[in-house]
Amino acid sequence: MGMMMQSAAGVPVDGFSYGLITPIAAYVVACLGSALGLRCTARALSLKRSERAGWLFLGSLAIGTGIFTMHFLAMMGFTARNIEIQYDLLLTFASLGVAVLVVGVGIFLVGYKGRTTAALLSGGVITGLGVAAMHYLGMASMRMPGSIEYDVKIVLLSIGIAVFAATAALWFAMSVRLVSAAIGAALIMGVAVSGMHYTAMEAVAVHVHSGAAQQGGTSAISTLTPILIGPVLLLLFVGLFVSLDPMMERDGKREWGTRPGEGSGEKLEWTPFER
Repeated sequence: MGMMMQSAAGVPVDGFSYGLITPIAAYVVACLGSALGLRCTARALSLKRSERAGWLFLGSLAIGTGIFTMHFLAMMGFTARNIEIQYDLLLTFASLGVAVLVVGVGIFLVGYKGRTTAALLSGGVITGLGVAAMHYLGMASMRMPGSIEYDVKIVLLSIGIAVFAATAALWFAMSVRLVSAAIGAALIMGVAVSGMHYTAMEAVAVHVHSGAAQQGGTSAISTLTPILIGPVLLLLFVGLFVSLDPMMERDGKREWGTRPGEGSGEKLEWTPFER
């Protein structure tokens, strides 16, 4: 397998240097980003077309940031024997911009075109390609005295997983209304996004440049700090914003059989969401 194979240059690589710590942390962040993105998209679809843009943007931001943070948390566990891996910050954060931008194109497409087959498929393909682009641009930000080669077949498989995951996410965003169902969808999405990442990493082989000097960049520890402090705080901000939205309370009451306004004197007509 790509993650443990040794090249002619004698460089074994390992994606699980810290055991299950990095995969679990990456999965949690992927689930958080997916849950917030799905919720924001569902909120947008409950509004008039002219009022959807803000929520769709938040959804794009949540999913894109979640994917980005998941990737670099997982990459903290990636090592190549006897090679110091550094990161170019410009390309690192360019991958974040790509993720938010391309995911946003897919979400806005579905948000305004509705749950048609054409919109879901085109939106899923665009969003999935954005996920894959984020991953491989993030990989391009790595700096080491060597080169990375990829198994093309596994790369194509990883892109296919990304497209499938993105299409499923958009379908859930259009179909899921209950909070518990959205959480379940996010858990599934977390598996799909993490699966895409680790499948892509199976395509990796590292070859050392004999006598090559260490290239410029930023150490992994220095890169991890803005990833955790910046994007994670951004996800928490979106989560706080979503949790304060009246739709959360209203949906919770619907899910548990309590009508909105019951016990508070409000006289609101209650009709359940479509499932």
